[in-house]
Amino acid sequence: MREIVLDTETTGFEPEEGHRIVEIGAVELFNHLPTGQYFHQYINPERTVPKEAFQVHGLGDDFLADKPVFAAIADAFLEFVGGARLVIHNAAFDMRFLNAELRWCARPLLPENQAFDTLTLARRKFPGSPASLDALCRRFGIDNSAREKHGALLDSEILAEVYLELIGGRQPDFALGAAGQPEVGGGRADAAGQGWRPRPRPVPLPPRLTGEEATAHAEFVAGLGEDALWKKFS
Repeated sequence: MREIVLDTETTGFEPEEGHRIVEIGAVELFNHLPTGQYFHQYINPERTVPKEAFQVHGLGDDFLADKPVFAAIADAFLEFVGGARLVIHNAAFDMRFLNAELRWCARPLLPENQAFDTLTLARRKFPGSPASLDALCRRFGIDNSAREKHGALLDSEILAEVYLELIGGRQPDFALGAAGQPEVGGGRADAAGQGWRPRPRPVPLPPRLTGEEATAHAEFVAGLGEDALWKKFS
């Protein structure tokens, strides 16, 4: 399964009030493992960046002045995302901005059900506890020391780690007790995952022992005498 962990930085809270995206960062997961593929783009919002937004992400007017506008990167963004599930913290916010930008440049909108909200998942798993990205990093022992300011690519990389912990740790699919999985981990199990056994390899692995090592071992065993334990298994 292909997933895209995504984050945006913006000039404010509401696109309908004229606020725009200034940065998109996204990293690719395949079967819950990072592939090393990513999308990252700073964007000229075609407006000034309010002081309050600058204090959050540090992206100012001078820095963004020579960056492409959203319409110029929209196709590359949509091609990267494709039909993958979008893993987003507070997904409603980012989806609202992304679809506003796509609508303004006459591109296809992203379906709302394409997004998976890790904020909702965190609140469901830990009711009453803080569910910000920083709070979840503290809970799971994830290093976020580089996060002095919000940055879309860094935040998406951190969120990918948080997401894997939220869905069950580094091996979320390694569940031998999962019903309805006739094959688990390269072997076979019954419907309840019981009695799992690895399947024999169709082609045996080549020996790692060299000829010289085998000869030296045989000479060593021969010197142990007739009652040597090794000879009972040779």
